[in-house]
Amino acid sequence: MADRTRAHVFVSGTVQGVYYRANTRDTAQGKGLDGWVQNLSDGRVEAVFEGPESEVEEMVEWCHTGSPAADVDDVTVTYASPEGEDGFRIRR
Repeated sequence: MADRTRAHVFVSGTVQGVYYRANTRDTAQGKGLDGWVQNLSDGRVEAVFEGPESEVEEMVEWCHTGSPAADVDDVTVTYASPEGEDGFRIRR
């Protein structure tokens, strides 16, 4: 499917311990996206979203706000070709 894309996202700010991963998973699943989200040891959250370009773009935009308790400082995103993620999960 040529309209599929992959976004690799790093989110910094107050994004751990505020249900950011769970909200990311639920939102991505609601959009039918594949990929994963995880906390990093430096306090950031890392995520990969694969799916239709428009939904991936919406998800990247969503990351700027994230969960209600989050305070996002920065979102860095790199686009690439999909690698065949299947389903959306929280990595631990």
